[in-house]
Order: sequence, then structure tokens, then C-alpha cells
Amino acid sequence: MKIVIDAFGGDNAPAAPIEGAALAQKELGVGIILTGDEKLIKNYISENNIHFDDLRIVHTEDVISMHDEPTSLLKAHKNSSMAVAFSLLSEGEADAFVSAGSTGAVVVGGTLIVKRIKGVKRPALASMIPSPDSSYMLMDMGANAECRPEMLQQFGIMASAYLKNVEGRENPKIGLLNIGTEDTKGGELQKEAYALLQKAPINFVGNVESREMPKGICDAVITDGFTGNVALKLIEGTASTLFKMLKGVFYKNIITTLAAGILKKDLYGIKSKMDSSEVGGALLLGVKKPVIKAHGNSDAKAIKNAVRQAKYFYDGRVIESISEGLEAIAEEA
Repeated sequence: MKIVIDAFGGDNAPAAPIEGAALAQKELGVGIILTGDEKLIKNYISENNIHFDDLRIVHTEDVISMHDEPTSLLKAHKNSSMAVAFSLLSEGEADAFVSAGSTGAVVVGGTLIVKRIKGVKRPALASMIPSPDSSYMLMDMGANAECRPEMLQQFGIMASAYLKNVEGRENPKIGLLNIGTEDTKGGELQKEAYALLQKAPINFVGNVESREMPKGICDAVITDGFTGNVALKLIEGTASTLFKMLKGVFYKNIITTLAAGILKKDLYGIKSKMDSSEVGGALLLGVKKPVIKAHGNSDAKAIKNAVRQAKYFYDGRVIESISEGLEAIAEEA
């Protein structure tokens, strides 16, 4: 398979996308297409002695930045490295897409260039979040600030399809983020979504409170994009603050420093588990091809893992599984 990578998307471009692509090809054996300034890409590869077995470079001189209006991808920046990468994906010249560029532009490109799976109301961003024993999916993480109940029902179907086909979870438990576990809790959105999720061909386990999320009590937590984005940033901020507090405790005096030395391996194990670069990126579920949005500050390792994620997404035939789930609820309706 071939994976197209926006070589000029993200804070560390083009170094991280190029190096990450090379690492991914060596580990996974995938074909790579890089979009961006061909001269700069070739010079970086040559100067850093980077080797590719199967590489195509598609030249573009424009780049859409984090500060540009996301919809400018369609006109003002239609020749940018990201827009051209999306066009290659849409035209069938690539099987999956990876970019560390603007999240808004990735959602626009996925929705309007690659286009939605038939029946999908809105694509949504999803990612795997570490939990004590495994991980869970959070969806939507910010693609749709406002949602309708039927959209949350579709998010549940899409999350279940990915977890079954890529994560290998036989009967994934899908929960709805709410302020209480009772089915009467929440506003109209949550109450109506609850009723629809009960009818969906998934293992819906009911409402989940935010304090229960980090424990990994279900395989996916479904919510609207506004709430999901707030939850994600709270999780990230809490984890970062906790590690800083632990560092302050362990380096307080000679005794605690010695204790830190004893626990160093275990502490690094926890830190590694919480490292976003190990995950790869967020999934844009609901569009016709695998689209992965890597973190803006992704390094080479994160890009490599985003490519791995894209490959597993493609190999798992998630798109087909989502279509089947949507057809099932359409028939019942």
C-alpha cells in the first residue's frame, strides 16, 4: 500500500515527516508519497543520508499554516502540500493520509476532498487514550462543536468498527459521556443520543461519568466535539502537571532522590505509556479513506507511529465495517 504524507505539515516539518516516513517504510514496508517542495525534500534526504526503497515526491510550493482559515484549503491553498496530498488520496493514488498540520484543515480536506462515507452525517476525530490496563477511545475530540443525537449514534458505530477491526476487541463497550449514569441525566442531546445508541448494532453500556473515563471502564467514550476537546485537554494537562509534581517530590532531598533512582524504570514506563507520540495521531472517522491527524509537534517517532496507525486502519477494512453498521440502522429506521 501507499501512504501520502504532508511533508510540510506540523511544527517540525519537513524533518519529522521525512525521517518518520523513512522509519515507517523500513519497519512496515509501505510505499511513501511526500508532498511539498521537492528541492527542499531531496536536499534534506541527501544531507542526512536518509534511505527510501519506495518514494515518490509530488512538488508543491504552498503550505497551509495553523493560522490560515481551514476552508482556505479548498481555494486559496488548493496547491498546498496538504491539499495536494488529499487530492492524491481522493484520486486513488494513495491508500491513506498522514499530516501533522492544521486540524481544521485536515477535517475540511477529509470531509470535502476525500468526502464522507455514504450515510455519515459528520466525520469525527477520535484517539486512543491510555488507561491503567489498556486504552480507550475518545470521540469526538473537536471536529464538531455542536452535534445532533443521530451524529452521536453514528460516532458509536464508527468507534465500535475501528475497535473491532484494528484494536482486535471482540465486543467493544461503548459509553456516552454524561454527568451521571442514569438514563435520565443530561440535556436533550444526551437523552436522545442515549435512546439512539441503545438501538444501534453495538455494545452500548450506558452513560459514563468523566471521573470514570481514565479508569478505562469502557472501550470508547462518545461525546460532542466541544465536550470531547475540553475533556482531552484536561486529561493532557492533568497528566503533565502530575509528572511535574512527582518530579518536585523526588528531587526534594537526597533521600527522595535515591528513591527516584530505584523507581526510575517504572516511572519512565508510566511516562512512556502517556506519551502521545507512541499513539501516532487522531483518526478522522467517517470519510472514505483512512486519514490520520498527527500532533502538531510530532517528531519522527510520532510520524512513524501515525503511518503504522494508517496502515492498520487500511488493513482492518474499517470503512467497510462502518458502512455495514450504518446500513443496519437505516434498515431498522
